[in-house]
Amino acid sequence: HKTMEAQQQIQARPEDGSGGKVRRNPADFLRQVLGYPVIVKLNSGIVYQGILVALDGYMNIALEQTEEWVNGQLKNNYADAFLRGNNVLYISTQPSRKGAKP
Repeated sequence: HKTMEAQQQIQARPEDGSGGKVRRNPADFLRQVLGYPVIVKLNSGIVYQGILVALDGYMNIALEQTEEWVNGQLKNNYADAFLRGNNVLYISTQPSRKGAKP
């Protein structure tokens, strides 16, 4: 299952002599989760859950199989969603399967 694989890859920390802590930058994280389920929270508080299919240097995001959550309640489902980067508060891996309350 892709979600579990992504979480395992992200949680894996190769040993580099620093006690297991490896410095990563956001670009590395985003390359790892491309094609996997993510949660995107906007500055407005609206949360989108879907498959990350594309993003650019401005943090503009394209998601597929997307759910829109407002105040903890599922409001809409979209085949494709495009989120403007300046509205994005954060992107994270999805801790549970799609359809779970964010």
